[in-house]
Amino acid sequence: MPVKELKKGVYTVGVNHRDRKLFDELIPLPDGTSYNAYFIKGSQKNVLLDTVDPSQDELFKNLEEMKVDRIDYIISHHAEQDHSGRIPDILKRYPEARVLTNPKCKDFLMDLLLLSPDQFQVINDGQTLSLGDRTLKFILAPWAHWPETMLTYLEEDKILFSCDLFGSHLATAETFVKDESKVFEAAKRYYAEIMMPFRANIVKHLEKIQNLKIDLICPSHGPIYDKPSFILKAYKDWISDQVKNEVILPYVSMHGSTQKMADHLTRSLNQKGIHVKPYNLTETDLGQLAISLVDAASVIIATPTVLIGPHPAAVYATYLINALRPKIKFFSMIGSFGWGSKAEETIRSMITNLKADYLDPVMIKGHPKEADLKALNDLAERIYQKHKELNLL
Repeated sequence: MPVKELKKGVYTVGVNHRDRKLFDELIPLPDGTSYNAYFIKGSQKNVLLDTVDPSQDELFKNLEEMKVDRIDYIISHHAEQDHSGRIPDILKRYPEARVLTNPKCKDFLMDLLLLSPDQFQVINDGQTLSLGDRTLKFILAPWAHWPETMLTYLEEDKILFSCDLFGSHLATAETFVKDESKVFEAAKRYYAEIMMPFRANIVKHLEKIQNLKIDLICPSHGPIYDKPSFILKAYKDWISDQVKNEVILPYVSMHGSTQKMADHLTRSLNQKGIHVKPYNLTETDLGQLAISLVDAASVIIATPTVLIGPHPAAVYATYLINALRPKIKFFSMIGSFGWGSKAEETIRSMITNLKADYLDPVMIKGHPKEADLKALNDLAERIYQKHKELNLL
């Protein structure tokens, strides 16, 4: 990623990682990612805001290109290594620098990077730092998405360095948002996979920054927002309690019975004016499933029975849904079995984080028969009535 001057004396010096396909060995990256680091040249102090993933060297080339001979502070917004991984190397090259962060992040960095206490300067919520001609204000934002996360606001230039908040896993040649539809999808995916479990905290963080005058939002991943209202409006929608007239239907079928049930329920719901998003769990990008959970009113898990329990793919999907804590209002399941099943008990025991009404499931023996199809129609009717009560239709 080439060095770019955002405002006079404020630069982006981070790295694109275009060929990274998996984040945390868990999250698919269809468009790669970036590790954004920023440099501010003040009249008295120079500051590096975050570093990059340990696998990347381009940060040092960027600093050399800028002829940076002194760094006074390395601001660490978040201890995770894609942000902090090169701090030890920066400290070797610029030994006069001090890591500026909050007390909790200091503890994490000492554990993760084996830094010593004398390499830190600790700050607290609302504290400011003068660079001579510029002032930095630090805003603690715990659980967005780790407990030590913080943001930095450059007062004179009206720039918010937002860490993971408002980020997107998107490696692009564009410094600023150009293709809003592409960035919207990437940012929504990022929110769904990383931020959605902490929706209640993010509501508070948005309130904390709502009175700031912001010209630029500079996240730790993805392009910079030179029209901040674009991403602020999107987040306000995603974190709201509002849901859409949608049913998410993750399914897996071994011999076709559960597939027939899922297809029949989809048709029945569609006939009632409810939009259904089916996901075949044997081939679905789970990031797409996560995105769909942001707005949906209902989720129905469809699974066959394997050794009296749910299919492992359905277990994983349920675990993911429970971990992401979407704002869904209704949850149920359908499925089939041969001689017996405890699939419902297992699935239901896994959804402890969801504040959703549980609707009676439809579990059948063998191939769906006429009575089973009627039971699916009855489930569709219950969902229809629930959506109607919420004025979604």
